[in-house]
Amino acid sequence: MDHQKYMLEALAQARMALMAQEFPVGCVLVRDGEIVARGHRQNSRSEVCNEIDHAEVVTLRMLLSRQPETDCSRLVAYSTMEPCLMCYSTMLLSGVRHFVYGYEDRMGGGTNLPLARLNPLYAEMSVRVEAGVLRNDCLALFQQFFRDFSYWQDSLLSQYTLAQPIQDM
Repeated sequence: MDHQKYMLEALAQARMALMAQEFPVGCVLVRDGEIVARGHRQNSRSEVCNEIDHAEVVTLRMLLSRQPETDCSRLVAYSTMEPCLMCYSTMLLSGVRHFVYGYEDRMGGGTNLPLARLNPLYAEMSVRVEAGVLRNDCLALFQQFFRDFSYWQDSLLSQYTLAQPIQDM
């Protein structure tokens, strides 16, 4: 599977979020090489600010509202940032077992969760996670966001992100 191709689509979604002054996380869900849903972070900075409308949840909801009988075990989730614990577990419980992300979330990333140490529901899951796809492109969006907006300005994630060098490829 061409991970860069799909991450570019997730980056396009993240840019849409950034243009709307939202946290620039974009997500696409791919089944058998076809993008079946796209989405981005919503309501991170609006009057109805919430911590539920993360890109992965928005995208999964979009897919399931259109195709409620979807077999999520065949999906690959592409996200510009490592899914947080909420998004990761939501996707896992929905059947998604393959995750690809661009930029690591040092503050709230959930993909390092030791599933084998949890209850059987999680312990028996076989999950594939691939990190760092188009990391520089993703990092540049997050750096721009943290320089321009006050959302989580003094957080560990903001400090870590702004300190990261863009690597020459």
